[in-house]
Amino acid sequence: MQQYDFFAALIVGLLGAGHCFGMCGGVVGAFSQALAPAHRLSLQHRITYTLSYNLGRISSYVIAGAVVGLSSSALVTISSTDHVISVLQALAGIMLVLMGLYVAQWLKWLAFVEQLGKPLWQALTPVRQALNVIDSPSKAYAAGMVWGWLPCGLVYSTLTWALASGSAISGAQIMLGFGLGTLPALITMGAASTLIYNLLRKKKLRIISGLVLIAYGAQMAYIALNQFV
Repeated sequence: MQQYDFFAALIVGLLGAGHCFGMCGGVVGAFSQALAPAHRLSLQHRITYTLSYNLGRISSYVIAGAVVGLSSSALVTISSTDHVISVLQALAGIMLVLMGLYVAQWLKWLAFVEQLGKPLWQALTPVRQALNVIDSPSKAYAAGMVWGWLPCGLVYSTLTWALASGSAISGAQIMLGFGLGTLPALITMGAASTLIYNLLRKKKLRIISGLVLIAYGAQMAYIALNQFV
């Protein structure tokens, strides 16, 4: 994968930050309550545990990206057509356009896509319950890995992009870029969350973010479809 895709995915994560607040705010709040009482008041502990939690979440994204990237690589190997990657890239472009419409709050079709991940999320309930008390960074990391499988339209859209990458390494790098892009918004949920939340919820910022995603997705789909000509 080209470095360009990593940084593009990073920007996608940053632009989707407003959605992250709405989608993951409850999860972050539940994590704060799950911290052992002795660690809730210490700033050092909260920073350490929050970082561990988010690194676990990003690790799940990277694993998922590697799996779907490997799957598309295998599909290309066994396929009798040369256009498999082009089709997947066109699909990824369409999903990014839908992501932009979702972020701008013009069209919420991605909300239906999120329903696809609910069975897996429900299957992870026993694991989530086993992590009710977070008393070590390793448990915070494990809880974050579970959080990474929370049904999310933005994650699924980016996974489609990782699928179109055609390799496990490229897929993992795209999801790593996306995860790092979401990190600033989620890591600052807490004392500064109200200020950041109000900023990210501004209509103009949502529209600009949505338009950028739509433009990038349209360009990706256009390039992919031109390969059929």
